[in-house]
Amino acid sequence: MAHATNAGSSGASPPPLWGRVRVGGRAIPNRLTTLAKTLRRNATSAERRLWQGLRREQVAGFRFRRQVILGGFIADFVCLEARLVIEVDGATHGMDDEIARDTARSAVLAAQGYDVLRFTNDDVFHNLDGVIETIHLRLIALRPRRDDSAI
Repeated sequence: MAHATNAGSSGASPPPLWGRVRVGGRAIPNRLTTLAKTLRRNATSAERRLWQGLRREQVAGFRFRRQVILGGFIADFVCLEARLVIEVDGATHGMDDEIARDTARSAVLAAQGYDVLRFTNDDVFHNLDGVIETIHLRLIALRPRRDDSAI
């Protein structure tokens, strides 16, 4: 807790984990904002493949954004209208510590009103149609639209 003592003695609070921080009258992006931009530029193969199916409102007219900062985390994909988070998990997400971290992360997002769907890289590469259909069904369940009755 030394960082709390140092922050308290200087009178300055630590910067937020997202958004912009004012320095010398100028707004600059902080750590998570910069990281989110980097992740968008350097998406994994599975993320790029899934993005091709989600972008431009291709899934029932819902708009997705990529690498969005939510609750101190960067979510792979988010539909803000339906409050749906899509995570694409690589090989390391099968390890016990990553499973625990992902579970805690999902709980924080759920507490903020977000529904979380997780897919593996293998799901995206070998069953993209099934992944998109699962997302579509969840979107409809979360935010039905008038024109979805024909789907």
